[in-house]
Amino acid sequence: MGVAAGLAVAQAPAGGDARRGSLTVVGTGIDVASHLTPAARGAIEGADEVLYLLADPVAALRVETLNPRASSLDHFYGPTKPRRETYAEIVDAIVGAVTGGARVCVVLYGHPGVFALPGHEAIARVRAAGFPARMLPAVSALDCLLADLGIDPATTGLQTYEASYFFVRRPTVDPRATLVLLQVGMLGERGGAPTGAVASGFRVLLDRLTELYGSGREAVLYEASPFPGTAPALARLRLGEDDGAATPAVMSTLCVLSGR
Repeated sequence: MGVAAGLAVAQAPAGGDARRGSLTVVGTGIDVASHLTPAARGAIEGADEVLYLLADPVAALRVETLNPRASSLDHFYGPTKPRRETYAEIVDAIVGAVTGGARVCVVLYGHPGVFALPGHEAIARVRAAGFPARMLPAVSALDCLLADLGIDPATTGLQTYEASYFFVRRPTVDPRATLVLLQVGMLGERGGAPTGAVASGFRVLLDRLTELYGSGREAVLYEASPFPGTAPALARLRLGEDDGAATPAVMSTLCVLSGR
């Protein structure tokens, strides 16, 4: 999108029916059958235009059933295309639809505000252009992890980072508290798909965690189940001891358990 086009979508229309444009950003949760809230469902059904980014075809089918005008944003992604470029194009598409007069509902996987940059940026730009915008809460992968692993952050403390951020920035951590690293299956990746570099980077990450927490600290590679009645995928390991065979899937989260 050129500069002129980008400015055009950032400005509110002068008048007419287009002023009814609005934006609602919702999440499906991880298991769309169980986690989709009544408020999110109502927003999807009542929208003029529904744009979605979802992790599985079941969720996409559910959204398209609720609103036949729903369409995917997946076409903006490319295996080697920088995610920042993809996100910018997605935000432009969302803002353009709203400023064009549509009541837009954007549907994202999990919680729409947790590791979901386009939702936040679209809301900010839509509000700056003078249109109403809101985000509705939903169930995230972190919520599922806390429930499935029986973790109470009030008891153990909780530190949460995006895995690549943690890997590069090396923030100070409390080794007594639980550490959650999200998107570990995309560790170090800037494009839209994982490469072979993830596995080697993950080995280095485990070595760093062993230095921080000591050998023997329990960790879990976790992936929430997207289907009702199905158990999550869990791979338990001990840092520095039996972590050699651990390999993250694309949707994996790494949790280093507290030392209590």
